[in-house]
Amino acid sequence: MAQNTVEKTSVTLLGLGAMGTALARTWLAAGHPLTVWNRTATRAAALAAAGADVADSAARAVAASPLVVVCLLDDASVGEALSATDLAGRDLVNLTTSTPAQARARAEWARARGARYLDGGIMAVPPMIGVPEAGGYVFYSGSRELFERHQETLGVPAGTVYVGEDAGFAALHDVALLSAMYGMFAGAAHAFALIRKEDIDPASLAPLLADWLTAMAPSIHRTADQLRSGDYTKGVVSGLTMQVAGTSTFLSTAEQQGVSPELLSPYFELMRRRLAEGGGEEDLTGVIDLLVR
Repeated sequence: MAQNTVEKTSVTLLGLGAMGTALARTWLAAGHPLTVWNRTATRAAALAAAGADVADSAARAVAASPLVVVCLLDDASVGEALSATDLAGRDLVNLTTSTPAQARARAEWARARGARYLDGGIMAVPPMIGVPEAGGYVFYSGSRELFERHQETLGVPAGTVYVGEDAGFAALHDVALLSAMYGMFAGAAHAFALIRKEDIDPASLAPLLADWLTAMAPSIHRTADQLRSGDYTKGVVSGLTMQVAGTSTFLSTAEQQGVSPELLSPYFELMRRRLAEGGGEEDLTGVIDLLVR
């Protein structure tokens, strides 16, 4: 057992919030020597009992391992935590939520300090970490060589998906998927609001709603195919003319049920604008072009 532990890659982890703590526990459970640091030192007590080395400064934590993983509140926190550390020769993996522009700037910042850089976007919540069947994974972008070198270690807490050499791509994929998630949540919120005052059990609507959204999900592939080909009429089942004509029913129903249409109206307005531009035979894909400035 001791020999296997020695053979495991040593990891330094900065940040012990809910996600950082979950990451730490999985690396410890897998036998990786782990050094941790957190601004609030008391959060490290349980991990110390589990075998982690608790550093009294970010600088000492960084010096302890060639692989340094950062999971802090935001990009500003990353810069502050690493400002007094020696990053020369270190492999820096940043799992802090950021924008693509921040990730690219942080990659340049790290390289200027002699570090190799990999950015990550975590597609999981803490309870999914270390539970392969939960389906959580992390997007990685930046140095492919660095990703391949540490893929096995990075894959211990969650699956790994490499999305490109551009350091901003992990953050971009992360936000793109989460944006779609919030759009789905918005639609579900409107659906439940419509029945809120009626004698309808939300629990009876839930499976119908979940099944319907699942049935509609494959349309995403058609949208991608239309964007790639540039032909927004390809494979259209219900054209924009027909869909816009039906929006009045949704708005009238919301009014009759005493429900604000504010989650639907902006999208319907984009549909009407695209129709006015001559997209009547298209799918909804043309709305995407209206969003891009």
